[in-house]
Amino acid sequence: MVAVHHRTVDVDGLTVFYREAGPADAPVLLLLHGYPTSSHMFRHLIPALAGPYRVIAPDHIGFGRSSAPDAADFAYTFDALAEVTRGFLDLIGVRRYAIYVQDYGAPVGWRLALADPEAVTGVVSQNGNAYEDGFVPEFWGPVWAYGERPSPENEALLRPALGREAVEWQYTHGVPDPSLIDPDAWEHDLALLARPGVDRAQLALFGDYAGNRALYPAVHDWLRSSRVPVLAIWGRNDEIFGPAGAEAFRRDAPDAEIALLDGGHFLLESHLDEVAAAILAFRPRVLAASGRG
Repeated sequence: MVAVHHRTVDVDGLTVFYREAGPADAPVLLLLHGYPTSSHMFRHLIPALAGPYRVIAPDHIGFGRSSAPDAADFAYTFDALAEVTRGFLDLIGVRRYAIYVQDYGAPVGWRLALADPEAVTGVVSQNGNAYEDGFVPEFWGPVWAYGERPSPENEALLRPALGREAVEWQYTHGVPDPSLIDPDAWEHDLALLARPGVDRAQLALFGDYAGNRALYPAVHDWLRSSRVPVLAIWGRNDEIFGPAGAEAFRRDAPDAEIALLDGGHFLLESHLDEVAAAILAFRPRVLAASGRG
């Protein structure tokens, strides 16, 4: 059995929980999760990759087992989540790494790359958006409205996203055989979303999301100038970030590998073996980019 460590570290008074496996001298793959989950979404992927990679998966602040301070005491923005992640990496001594970004993990990962372009040796984007092409308008309309005007009326349109039906839908939509999805995955997320005050934290991040779009041109410039290897592996039936978001990477990373699988938003729940195999096959490109190939 692969040894997966479950650890915490203090970052400026905040507890960051993380999962880690693999040799200390292996290339690092930093796994950055999305909404509404945590490093729990990588619980099966970590053992599949550990060995060829040193795999590190933190919980963002407000998620999983990391600190979830009251929204009155912590500014829940993507800038803040990325700043804590930078502090976390510094404390555990990680200087160069590839990133696996999914959903919210993408804007955190892009900020890491823009703050230190030489640090990132590869990008695995699993339904992690970097292009306007990726947004499915029907899903994002209420988010944009709340970002522009966080009124009680617009908040009321978003609050269902915190509930059981919406969370379960994120896991099961677009999956041809929903019986493959372990219900414990969404039950885990719902239990953590139900903690006091977490609703305000999540609403703050909903409101901040539109600001991520302003970063996209800088991300595209970085992809072109760095020539960082890119693997975009996507659930093509995702009704949050559509497959056009995967194909768009080729505009700025012409050598990007694009894989569209017959799944939805949380692809690891239904297509773990395919995703793991693609990331292992991607490893030589990561090594070459890091000067170790």
